[in-house]
Amino acid sequence: MTQSWLHLTVHTSAACLDAVANFLTESGSSGVVLKPRAVEAYFPNNHSTIALKRAVHKFVMDAVKLQERSSKPRLSWQISRAEDWQNSWKRFIRPSRVGKQFWVTPPWRTPPQFRSRQVITIEPGMAFGTGTHATTRGCLEFIEEVAALSAPVKFTALDIGTGSGILAIALSKLGAKRVWALDNDPVALDVARENLRINGVADRVALSGTALKRLKRKFPVVVANLTAETIVDLAGVIAPRVAPAGYLILSGILWDKAASVLRCFAPRFSVVKRKRAREWVTMLMRRR
Repeated sequence: MTQSWLHLTVHTSAACLDAVANFLTESGSSGVVLKPRAVEAYFPNNHSTIALKRAVHKFVMDAVKLQERSSKPRLSWQISRAEDWQNSWKRFIRPSRVGKQFWVTPPWRTPPQFRSRQVITIEPGMAFGTGTHATTRGCLEFIEEVAALSAPVKFTALDIGTGSGILAIALSKLGAKRVWALDNDPVALDVARENLRINGVADRVALSGTALKRLKRKFPVVVANLTAETIVDLAGVIAPRVAPAGYLILSGILWDKAASVLRCFAPRFSVVKRKRAREWVTMLMRRR
């Protein structure tokens, strides 16, 4: 008998998208697609459907309550029978040109051939960071700028909350001689490990679940694509990891939370640049 699938679409505010996507993955979704204003996910259609729908509805509503000025979310469930769910969600993921240096592509697609661009191959779905989200793109663009400023000197870097490993891969491809990539999610570490292997940089990236506070060395380049709240909580351990005159790239920050993040790093850091994309802001800072 052909397996049928539940196709869920959640329309909600940008502030809730990442949390909803993570919850759907943890709830057993076999494929999650993050869009600018929605999350799509696929689940096997079985006896646990009613409990799943209740759990998802409760989580989404609770997530919205935590965000001020969030509009009411819309959840849509459909049964998919006529097509393979894998082909259905994969058709939305295409090679993406990011910044001046990169093509970011899923493993089942071949990007256009440009000698001036490097290819980062990322398996999407199980860990945050496919190159399509505004916060990831902002980080990649600033990594390009920092790498250009650091050239030709080889530098070390720290990627806090590495997710899929995409930023650690970019750092390695643009000149970092060694990257430390940290994440406290075992699933993310497994996904990142495979992505590092696919991209041929596993020997230059130290992937670990070690807590940030246990890391004592300093780095010329530190990247943290998290959330404003997490960055504020970790500011006291992030700042000391940046070497004197080193660069700090922060993202995952909603525009109205940017000031609270800046206060945590002033006056030790100065803002070099900011990038805004819709509700999101990415900041490039430098330690004084």
